[in-house]
Amino acid sequence: MVKRDLRTRYKGSFLGFLWTFINPLLQLIVYYVLFSTIMRINVDNYAMFLFVTLLPWIYFSTAILQSTNIIISNNNLIKKIYFPRAILTISVALSGLINMLFGFVIVIFALIIFKIQIGISIIMLPLIIINEFVFVLGLSFLFSALNVYFRDLEHILGIVTMAWFYLTPIIYPINMVPIKYTKLFFINPMTSIILPYRDVLFYGLWPDVKVILLSLLSSIFILVFAFGVFDRLQRGFAEEI
Repeated sequence: MVKRDLRTRYKGSFLGFLWTFINPLLQLIVYYVLFSTIMRINVDNYAMFLFVTLLPWIYFSTAILQSTNIIISNNNLIKKIYFPRAILTISVALSGLINMLFGFVIVIFALIIFKIQIGISIIMLPLIIINEFVFVLGLSFLFSALNVYFRDLEHILGIVTMAWFYLTPIIYPINMVPIKYTKLFFINPMTSIILPYRDVLFYGLWPDVKVILLSLLSSIFILVFAFGVFDRLQRGFAEEI
């Protein structure tokens, strides 16, 4: 299913698989122009400052929104044959992850072009990516199951992810947040997932391993809980759809 999704995602379009790279680049250009020339966030090499965290965010938001509707959009499979329904949700999270990994090829080349030194701390990148994947998979299980019974969830999440984007330090550095609100920002699980990407890829620093491990434990807990909800609710998918 992952292979099918990757093959058919841009099937029939002129640029085809190149859209995997073009989409984040176009978003990068829009945010770069807006926040470096109009709203003027004063960060050196702002394009790369933004790019290294924008790509993981695109993976997160796209996978969440696509997975929410994955059970309903495959209603023919759900009604006609029995198979592990979790495969549908897992395939969305995996195909999005593969797209992000392709995107990181562009990121690495861009870092070299902009003469941003890639340090030894990059060896932490796989752990950071695994943490995000576990978190995305957990939310995907939860929302894909709940949306079968509460169809408004798909539309609500569109608004929530938009607000969530601005409440995560992607387009601005965390030190721009007033100190009295900093702790509130770290309640946002995406803050602890996004910032290590920037530490490793942009600053060349070792991320706080303790923060990553705590975030990973939280992600695992969410995944276990979400899969439990999914497993319980999937018994009624065929009847509800």
